[in-house]
Order: sequence, then structure tokens, then C-alpha cells
Amino acid sequence: MTGMTTVFIATGNAHKVEEIRSVLGGSGRVFLSQQDASVRLEPEETGSTFRENARIKSLTWATFLAMEVCHLGAQWVLADDSGLEVDALEGAPGVHSARFAAVDTGRAGNSPDSENNAKLLRLLAKVAPEHRTARFRCALALTPVLAGADAAAMAAATRDFDGVCEGRLLELASGAGGFGYDPLFVPLGWDRPFAELGAEVKNQLSHRARALAALSVWWDQNPSRVPTW
Repeated sequence: MTGMTTVFIATGNAHKVEEIRSVLGGSGRVFLSQQDASVRLEPEETGSTFRENARIKSLTWATFLAMEVCHLGAQWVLADDSGLEVDALEGAPGVHSARFAAVDTGRAGNSPDSENNAKLLRLLAKVAPEHRTARFRCALALTPVLAGADAAAMAAATRDFDGVCEGRLLELASGAGGFGYDPLFVPLGWDRPFAELGAEVKNQLSHRARALAALSVWWDQNPSRVPTW
């Protein structure tokens, strides 16, 4: 493993882990996820923006992994927060995208994709096709795991990367691929939703892919930058 960069992906969403590994994977990088950890941390996402929530997750895990008891050998923590912003709904569901349906009930945790999609379609039932514009937005936080450092030091060294994918929403869900709102979201310049385009196309167009591309550029420009400060 000499010379390898080990990155811990701070999410329990297997789809996100797969996307990140697909875009960033290659020689010189090893990716771990929550499945490799001895505990399951669930930091409360109290931020009002995607960036704030991504940082909450990355710093929570970086602080934990910096303790010698972990022995995972992670050098970086990469956290994602992302969601859908619908113009006709004044930017909703936004940071509540994963638990959009649960907001109405007070139920804890994320909602099933089918329930989130059903609520979205219900709210947009009277919205004309030309006004169903929306975007997926992604914020990534890359935090160094610094043994012996406090959370403030790791927060100061955290880097942020953003990605946006503009598009529109269908009136009926279509396609069985992807996850979340993929059966409803048609990216700009295409006539089919993400759920029909397949992983290869989505990993070039999506909000997360664009944020990861920005991160990848930074990594390429800083090949020897390892978290030792």
C-alpha cells in the first residue's frame, strides 16, 4: 500500500459510494466506506446548505478516524450532501431531499425514494411542463484525517467542491435505473431521465460527477499533497 492514498467515503448510501469510486477510482487511491468501519456514525445534518451538511459529515468522521483506536489508515474523509431544487417549489426539497416525504409526518430518517417521488409529483400536479425546471446540486467536503489534531484544525484544512446539473421534471416517473429522483429528472440537453440513461452517461453529466471532476482536478494539481500539516 506504499504511496497509496486512502479515502474514507462518509456515506451509508451504496449508490453514492459506487458513483464516487467509478469517477475517482484508479491507480494510487483506495476507497473505504462505512461498511469498513467498526461503528455507524449518524451526524445530525443541521446545516441550512448542502455545503454545511457535507462538512458536518466529513468532520464527524475525520475526528473519529483520527483516533488511533480505529486503525483504518484513512488519510482523507470525503462527504457528500446533495439534493434537488425545484423552481416552482421555491427551491424545495433542497437539503431535505432525502427525507422529503418524512417532513410531513415527523418520522425520523430518510424516506423511501417512491414516497419522495410521489410527494414531488403531487406538489407539481398543476405545474405546466415549461415551468417544471429544476437542478440537482452537490457539495463535497474533503477533510484530512490529522492524528492528534482537533476538529477546528481539520475544519480549517477542509476543501469544498460543488457541482450542479440543470434539467426539468417529468409528469410521470420513467426508468428503473439510478436512485432518488432519477426517474423524474431529465438533464438539460437530453430527452430521457437519469433512470434511463445508465450509469456511464450519468457519471459524466450528474451534479455529483461535476463536483468530483473539480475534486479530481485539484488532486491532479496537488499529487504530493498528503494530510501531514
